[in-house]
Amino acid sequence: MKAGHHVDVQVEDQVEAVDPAPLEQAAQFTLLRHDLKEPCEVIIVISDDASLEDLNRRFRGEPRPTDVLSFANETKGPFSGASAEFPNYLGDVVISIDRAREQAASAGGSLTEELQVLTVHGVLHLLGYDHADSQEKEQMWSVQSEILRLLGVTIALPE
Repeated sequence: MKAGHHVDVQVEDQVEAVDPAPLEQAAQFTLLRHDLKEPCEVIIVISDDASLEDLNRRFRGEPRPTDVLSFANETKGPFSGASAEFPNYLGDVVISIDRAREQAASAGGSLTEELQVLTVHGVLHLLGYDHADSQEKEQMWSVQSEILRLLGVTIALPE
């Protein structure tokens, strides 16, 4: 496993402060779990329901907010710091803090744990995982659970 990946956590102005360290760690664990050929860059953006609803409508045709969206990109994405040190830009993961807060309360976990779950989930999508059918979902959930165990996250995952 190669180290040296760059994870940038950006918290939008309309959202309360969030400690970026647990989210950076969740993304790093997810990247290190995979044998990537070169260091890469991922941007994690913490936003709100209004922004996620807008992105979900524009990019997925779904007129509702969602908890996390991943935007894979082999070039520099809209949130990228555009560093020459990290030519392998995987993409952006955008998370709704509003959805995360509700899901954490529903699952009996902390907001930080739910944000870590959504970070791992979003980065796995950037790495090519999906859950469109039961076989894909089983594989993605297995890897996701493994990474969350390593992080010490005990929040219940959705079925």
